[in-house]
Amino acid sequence: MRSVHVMIAASLVAVLAGCGGAADGSAAPDRPAQATAPSATQTPSPEAGAMGVPAPDVRIPSDAVKLADALKKTTAALNEAIDSWTKGSQERPPQDVVLLSLHQQRIYRVMARSTTLTQGVVRRLPKGLAAEARDNATAIGKLLSLARPISAAQRKRMRLVEPQPAERLRGYMVRAEKRFGVEWEVLAAIMLVETKFGRVRSASSTGAQGPMQFMPGTWRQYGLGGNVQDAHDAVLAAANYLKASGAPRDYRRAVFAYNHDARYVDAVLAHARQIKRDSRSFYAYYNWQVFVLSAQGDVRLTGPR
Repeated sequence: MRSVHVMIAASLVAVLAGCGGAADGSAAPDRPAQATAPSATQTPSPEAGAMGVPAPDVRIPSDAVKLADALKKTTAALNEAIDSWTKGSQERPPQDVVLLSLHQQRIYRVMARSTTLTQGVVRRLPKGLAAEARDNATAIGKLLSLARPISAAQRKRMRLVEPQPAERLRGYMVRAEKRFGVEWEVLAAIMLVETKFGRVRSASSTGAQGPMQFMPGTWRQYGLGGNVQDAHDAVLAAANYLKASGAPRDYRRAVFAYNHDARYVDAVLAHARQIKRDSRSFYAYYNWQVFVLSAQGDVRLTGPR
């Protein structure tokens, strides 16, 4: 499954490559690059949306003291919103979860670009949140180091869709864990990094496809006769491949087989570690949006406007 990502779409850039005994990852077509989250509605002011949550593009502070305060408040509000969502019957995330998750993601993207800033923020956080912040900022920083800017023309060619419901995807992963012994949190972290839970549907520059980014040859060997574009089949295949590559005995080896770069391994395992630490992180990650790098900086392709 040699991976040479050209499309770690979610946090990076959209040009990596995924999984396949010689894996390289990507996805498949479906919808143009203006796709927005289900709850993507207009917000009334540049500072705060309806319900007092941060507006989609509110400025992120660059000062460690202010950033630590923003992260504490955002995480507390997000955890409360996720608890309300997951305890209810609503399948799709409510607007407060979408907006707070996006704000959290944008904070971590700012932190990921500066080790000094991250250290300053982490020092000002309570122990549990400090560990979460360190892992998230580190993971995004590693992925950003793998990414390269893409052009406006490349962005237009990207195809984006709404992901399947979070509980449905988590169910696929839990079933895959029961069948192959590969932790569902690791599968979730890979789907987050590869395609932001299936939001990115464009094939990678190397031909990898599907929500878990399989190269055709690897899919033939590990796809269990399924459809590479189907999330259920892709998750099972990923667990099958990881098991054959050393998981659960050696996750570093298995994830490295998925993508031959230590930075990718570090990022995946950091995100998986955080989901294990607090399962609400899965639902926050599920609502993280697709960003790509341009010559001018970050460009967000999905989510509320």
